[in-house]
Amino acid sequence: MSEKKIKKIVLAYSGGLDTSIIIPWLKENYDDPEIIAVSGNVGQADELEGLEEKAIKTGASKLYVEDLTEEFVEELIIPAVQAGAKYEEYLLGTALARPIIGKRLAEIAIAEGADAICHGCTGKGNDQVRFEMAIKAFAPGMKIIAPWREWDIKSREEEIEYAEAHNVPLKINRETNYSKDKNMWHLSHEGLDLEDAGNEPLYEKEGFLEMGVSPLQAPDAPTYITLEFEKGKPVAYNGEKMSAKEIILKLNEVGGANGIGLLDIIENRLVGMKCRGVYETPGGEILYFAHNYLETMCQDKAVMHKKQELAITFADLLYNGQWYTPLREALSAFVEKTQEHITGKVRLKLYKGNIIKAGVWSDWSLYSEEIATFGEDEVYDQKDSAGFINLWGLPVTVQAQVNAKNTNK
Repeated sequence: MSEKKIKKIVLAYSGGLDTSIIIPWLKENYDDPEIIAVSGNVGQADELEGLEEKAIKTGASKLYVEDLTEEFVEELIIPAVQAGAKYEEYLLGTALARPIIGKRLAEIAIAEGADAICHGCTGKGNDQVRFEMAIKAFAPGMKIIAPWREWDIKSREEEIEYAEAHNVPLKINRETNYSKDKNMWHLSHEGLDLEDAGNEPLYEKEGFLEMGVSPLQAPDAPTYITLEFEKGKPVAYNGEKMSAKEIILKLNEVGGANGIGLLDIIENRLVGMKCRGVYETPGGEILYFAHNYLETMCQDKAVMHKKQELAITFADLLYNGQWYTPLREALSAFVEKTQEHITGKVRLKLYKGNIIKAGVWSDWSLYSEEIATFGEDEVYDQKDSAGFINLWGLPVTVQAQVNAKNTNK
């Protein structure tokens, strides 16, 4: 489709630096099309304030603000927790939000009769893949515009200059211009001093952390919490029944206050390069920890070990934008089956960035104190182990005998 024929564009709009300047850039470079801005609310809170006024002032005809928080939690976050999905320690905060935003972009573009969908992802990042994979799943014939792959702007400094020249209001400056992504699950920090792997993150600097504090600034007394799960899903916090979304928000609060959830990582991006990021995921780290603790009590060894293997694949699919694929659906069916008996209560002690186990209980527990005890018991005959070891070691014994026989010829 030629630029002249593109009359209406749906733009993934956050109000940040990239998407703020994209509106006037599209107007200038695509024959003044109508721009419909779409912001997916995945819990970025204050970042949504004043967004409509800003979008329209910079040239959009209207703004959709779509509340995707429940879908975000129920369809992405909880399944990832149940799967134990981590990408190189990263709890997938940005990757988890992209599928549902991309899906909603496609739905609105179709409803609006748009000619194209535009996003502000750079050509160096993972998000361009995640957005476009979701769009292809729900609007396979839709043209996608990615200005970072077209324009002459080369850096965030040049973006700021463009914004200033076009009177686009910004909440950032050159000194605090970290590249950030925020939602109810996490906050990421990239760029500036973090690009030098030799620099320590400024955890104690006022304003750097937004979801919590440095462990050095956390309280000197520990905080105890309890979480209850039903079939692998959190259902209560400190004895009070809550939705999973409410529990995550509570865990963000208490985890952040205790310096939980900080990750400084050099990760392998899908596009081939390594990058460094600092992540804040206070509630997420607690939820993963508690869920895994309960699984160690209630899950069969063979299932647990196979699930740990497949968790890597599950995380890769999420990280690489392949949520809406047959393999992910098949893995989700497996994970759901493994959660049937993950029901119980976990108590944790939070202290200066640490999560310490403080008790676990479940009616589905496979742990038997009577069998495992070092004291006297009536249920385990230790003499049985001799025959077991003979059979278990039979291949080793036979191989050693054959080796000795042939060595001595």
